[in-house]
Amino acid sequence: MVENKYHKLLIILLLLVSLLSPSHSFSIEKINRFFLKGDGILHIKNIKSGKSTKVELFDKEGRLQKASLEKINEVFDFPQNDEGQHISLRLILLLDYFSDLIAPNKTIYLKSGYRSHDYNNMLREKGANAAKTSTHIDGLAVDFYIDSIDGKKIWETIRKHNCCGAGYYGGNTVHLDAGRPRFWEAHTSKVKTNESDYNRKIYVSSEYDRYIEGESIKLAFSSVSDFGFGIKKEIQILNSQNTYKILIETSETSDCLFIKDRKSSKFTFTIPQKIDKGRYTIKVDFCNKPFDEMPDYVYSNEIEIF
Repeated sequence: MVENKYHKLLIILLLLVSLLSPSHSFSIEKINRFFLKGDGILHIKNIKSGKSTKVELFDKEGRLQKASLEKINEVFDFPQNDEGQHISLRLILLLDYFSDLIAPNKTIYLKSGYRSHDYNNMLREKGANAAKTSTHIDGLAVDFYIDSIDGKKIWETIRKHNCCGAGYYGGNTVHLDAGRPRFWEAHTSKVKTNESDYNRKIYVSSEYDRYIEGESIKLAFSSVSDFGFGIKKEIQILNSQNTYKILIETSETSDCLFIKDRKSSKFTFTIPQKIDKGRYTIKVDFCNKPFDEMPDYVYSNEIEIF
């Protein structure tokens, strides 16, 4: 009788260890990858191309569905040449969250999604409100509206969360991006100035908000005005209590990694197995800077580690 009791207890303990193991797919999917997330159902229509899609982002197990991401890529005009590349996941989830918060179940009308570098320059030459380092180029931004909803109301709601980029130029259209938290109106946008030259506004962001120890993190630069700079191979994960020094995963032997183009501006590193749980930012130091005006380092968005 006693032996049977202990046997059952051992089985329960083994199940708990299994569920809490970083290698168990259930743990991270059920935790939720993002700080802000709606119901996972999006109906988006591109008013220029006429493309439209209504998708469920997650399956019953809470995993992002590849087919849904491909449909969103198509509506956003995002090129699908490279396997695994897509519009920013954080952007999609932010759009999901704010549309549910303000106008649940309504169609999101997309005016501008992904822009190629050449297309963005063409818009600038025509006098449009398109920044040289536009986050649209990095697949991090969307200009959208929702029928019967005042654009300024949407902008003010996003602004209160201080989570991301939000721009309002009047009318019903709002700019939302997954870049550095900031907000602007037409008279404060500085779009047509040279403020972002010399990589002064360069930013680095993670793919997700939440991770587990031992997992790889993908980082990518955005708001880059000029490629041809270096980053130190050793980066830091830090908060007010702890600092962890980690090496970027690369085959290069140099301590200064050369970032020559948009493709090489994406890199990964692995979170240490034994790391205190909590919220952190990631610090990336620059080396071989082409401009004195460029910052010496940059901090990422906040992440949470379980």
